[in-house]
Order: sequence, then structure tokens, then C-alpha cells
Amino acid sequence: MTYTPETVPFPSLDDIRSARERLGNRVVTTPVRCIFDDALSAEVGATTGVWLKEELFQHTGSFKPRGALTVMAELSPEALERGVTGVSAGNHAISLAYSARQLGTTAKVIMPRTANPYRIQLFRDLGGIAELVDTIHIAFERVEEVIAEEGRTLVHPFEGPLTALGTATVGLEFMMQMEEAHTKLDAIVVASGGGGLTGGIACAVKQWRPSTKVYVVEPEGADSLYRSFKAGSPQTIEAVRTIADSLGSPRSEPYSYALNKRFIDDIVLVSDDQIRDGMRTLFRSAKLVVEPAGAAAMAALRFPLREQLEGKQVGIVVCGGNTDATTYAKHLLP
Repeated sequence: MTYTPETVPFPSLDDIRSARERLGNRVVTTPVRCIFDDALSAEVGATTGVWLKEELFQHTGSFKPRGALTVMAELSPEALERGVTGVSAGNHAISLAYSARQLGTTAKVIMPRTANPYRIQLFRDLGGIAELVDTIHIAFERVEEVIAEEGRTLVHPFEGPLTALGTATVGLEFMMQMEEAHTKLDAIVVASGGGGLTGGIACAVKQWRPSTKVYVVEPEGADSLYRSFKAGSPQTIEAVRTIADSLGSPRSEPYSYALNKRFIDDIVLVSDDQIRDGMRTLFRSAKLVVEPAGAAAMAALRFPLREQLEGKQVGIVVCGGNTDATTYAKHLLP
């Protein structure tokens, strides 16, 4: 289907509120914290307010169940019985297994062999069926065969109106929580692994408060949305090269591209070293243990967006925390 930024369908705030109500206690209303810390002030500016939306405390350790459950809740009983499938380096897979358990079905996910073994095991512990292949590109090819052979329904890791409706609940919650804190955010920074989270959040935020800027961040080695914006159409990258494998989408898709193009303000890139520094900042200043993807937004605030957002009230979406101790320590230590 062809979408344009001008005509792309998007949910209203009432739609998003209703979606959040339907999700119920299957998802957590994750906390928002303002971080006060001298070291953080030195890194982002003493007058910059930093508010964390801590999605790493979501069920399964990332924001992903919001979209997966929203999609799967619309399946017929017959489709649910046949089960679901997808492609993932970890977090989407874990959310599919969790969602399948919640809805009484099964999830079979195609995963690259390079996926973190810890995440693969989390997925299997939730009852998921993992099939490992050599690359993420092969995974997208193999999943089509699984759909044909087993009749499973594809739940895309980021693409589609229902996925965006689910991820938009992050933005709705964030704005509601900031209203309760009597603070207006000047900007929100959120990482993209394809654009489903960023598009959904931006859709909610811009309808709530149009003057709040929404900045998207991608790793330099997984910049499919950034390239798509430059080219003016969805683009594919030749390879994913980043420690933030949860952000490693090999291509941009039409709906997510158009939704982001309509609502976000800018895209910036961060290096793996900057992401590691973001992990150290969250560990030291917020006492959070996060995966690399979960630190990308902080890295963007510290580096490419620092001067632009100095003195502003800035929301940071900490999108996930699924990492094992060995991998985490390897990234954290100089």
C-alpha cells in the first residue's frame, strides 16, 4: 500500500486512550522520573531538565508488548489458534511470546544467529519457538515461508497502523504523566529500530502538544529511516553494523516512514561509542542497567542534540533493558 505524509492514516487521541484501556494490566504504565545529578548536568547542561520514560520496566523488558498485543487482539479465534510469527533480534520475539501466552496461542520467530543468547533464552522461557538463520535479511525471507507452511499470522516488528496505535500509548502516557508533574516538555528524544515506536509516540505527542519537538535517533550503523528521509522514500541498507541490535532494521517500511515524516521534527545519528557513553550515563546518574538501544536517546541528548536542547525540558524514552551481565559489562567498561 502507498502512503504519503499528507494522507497517512493515524489514530486520534481518543483512539489511543481506548487502545490503552484495552491493553489493561497486560502492559505497565511505566514510571517517569526527573533526574537530578551533577555529572548529568555537566554532560547535558546545568539548566537542562531530563525526564526519563522508563519503558525498560515494561513486561518483557521493553516497549514491544504494546504493539504486539494491539495487533494480536484483532485476530480472529481461528488465526489465533494457528499462532503468530515474526522476525526479531530479541525484544520483539520476547514480546510475541509474552503476548501469545496472554492470548492463549503460540509464537514462532525467525531470529539471526547473532542475536543475544540471553534474549533468545528469554523468548524460549516464555514458550516461544525460535528458528535461527544467518542474517536479518534471510530472516525476513524465511518468515514468508513459515506463513505459507503453517498458516501463522505475521506480526511485524514495527510496521502498520495497529502497531503504531499500540506504541502511541507510550506517548500518551508520557504526556499525561508530565501534566501530573505540572511540566511541559520542550522535546522528546526516542530511538528508532524501524520507526514504529517513534511514529506512534510522535503521533500522540504532536496531537497533545504540537509545540513539543520529537527527535528520532538511529545508530550510524543502522540508519534506514535517516537515509529514507534524505532520499524522500523508504530505503534499504546493505547491512546492520551496530551494538544496538534492537535498532537494527534493515529497511524502512511505507507506513512507518510516512507516519514519521508527518509527525517528527528531525533525525540524528549516534555512534556506538556514544551509545556506550549513554549507557554509562544512565548507569551512573539514573541507576539504570540498559541495553544499547535503551541508551541511544540519552546518547543523542549528550552529543548531537546537546547544544540545541540545552536549557530545555527534555523527555528521554528508555526503550529497553534486555541485556546479560557479561555483555553489559563489556560495553560499560572503558
